[in-house]
Amino acid sequence: MDSEVRSYRTGGDEVVLDLTRDAADFVSGRGDGLLQVFVPHATAGIAVIETGAGSDDDLLAALGDLLPADDRWRHRHGSAGHGRSHVMPAIVPPHCTVPVLGGTLALGTWQSICLVDLNVDNAERQVRWSFLAA
Repeated sequence: MDSEVRSYRTGGDEVVLDLTRDAADFVSGRGDGLLQVFVPHATAGIAVIETGAGSDDDLLAALGDLLPADDRWRHRHGSAGHGRSHVMPAIVPPHCTVPVLGGTLALGTWQSICLVDLNVDNAERQVRWSFLAA
């Protein structure tokens, strides 16, 4: 398996960051196999969703409804509602696997690979890209 870690700046706002271009670059020319995308953080996730048509904002809104940024959380250090960021990976997992055919991601027409980060206290994230050849 070939693997590397890349850093991404997410800033101080909740974000859905499209990583599809980086994923395509990572698998380009590698033939057939599987791409594993993993975020080694307790407060971030990886989603395969449509972006640019409002779905990314809809995801953040849905997570805000499910996991409000208020004082209900037992995990209380950091900004208000920080504990919800530790629950989010149970809903948006910290990983995804995508088939790769002929060095090209086998995503659907509107699918994108995205980093989802609700933790406004951590402005930089790492993503591990791993390719397992067939």
